[in-house]
Amino acid sequence: MSSIVTNNSAIAALQTLRGIGRSLQQTQEHVSTGLRVGKAADNAAYWSISTTMRSDAKALSAVQDALGLAANTVDTAYVGMSNAIDVMSTFKAKLVAAHESGVDKTKINDELDQLKQQLKSIAASASFNGQNWLWMTDPTDPQQNGVKQLPGAFVRDASGNVSVQTIRFDMTASFDTDQVYYLISNGGCDGIITNSGFANILGYTREWVVFNGDNHQIHPEMILTPQTTNEELDEMTGITELMLQRMVDVGSMFGSLSKRISIQTEFASTLQDSIASGIGRLVDADMEEESSRLAAFQTQQQLAVQSLSIANRAPQNILSLFQP
Repeated sequence: MSSIVTNNSAIAALQTLRGIGRSLQQTQEHVSTGLRVGKAADNAAYWSISTTMRSDAKALSAVQDALGLAANTVDTAYVGMSNAIDVMSTFKAKLVAAHESGVDKTKINDELDQLKQQLKSIAASASFNGQNWLWMTDPTDPQQNGVKQLPGAFVRDASGNVSVQTIRFDMTASFDTDQVYYLISNGGCDGIITNSGFANILGYTREWVVFNGDNHQIHPEMILTPQTTNEELDEMTGITELMLQRMVDVGSMFGSLSKRISIQTEFASTLQDSIASGIGRLVDADMEEESSRLAAFQTQQQLAVQSLSIANRAPQNILSLFQP
């Protein structure tokens, strides 16, 4: 039955054309954005996963930045300690030279004074981003005399809970022992070369220090005068050797910590690349496939338009039924 009111062929052709148009529009969006899942409506599960992973990637990037700051802080401390070791080695050599009979101890003491000032200068300048791990200004401050916590990793567990794991480095000084980490402390015995604990370890009655802390002026300093005896020089030399060994130990700890931070930074970078790749596999469009689909839909659209045009001309054939 033919009708000039309802053209079923045109309706079918129009529906086909609309379907092709929607598919073509979707494919064009995939091509223009490079994503096959650009919004939740495309695939709610994949969109949710990828959005969460992108958020984690940003957090991981922040951890990488924090690791960079931590690495610079530790490297600065290491460089400072390394230079201080060189100065301290020269200091010990001057004390050994003072044992020689007839040597002018006053002139050697002048050289020792310059080395002491150099040690202070090194400790004071070994600061990065407000962090100084060589000069403790306040032993009562837990941020200085305590555990250093450096951001290490961003973690999401199986339950979806997130946390930031830290790299811990304990720099808490043990008073009157050799377990100290800072080179200098205003409190005295919390710093290596201001610490009387080394004299106690050797059993000396005189608690020699290279120099006293600003707020702990109670120990005899290593000062040479013409009256300085060989026994006193022996004690100063022995204490200086222990101080030097502790500086080497702490420098080694700084180096190990720097290496761990470097490894963690490399891991974080690799992990971030893996996350980016994982997100891509979930939501990225296959451009070769989309290109083929786009060409196919464009051809189908043209055919659907022609089909609709033919269907729209069909009612005109009814006119021939009414011609005389």
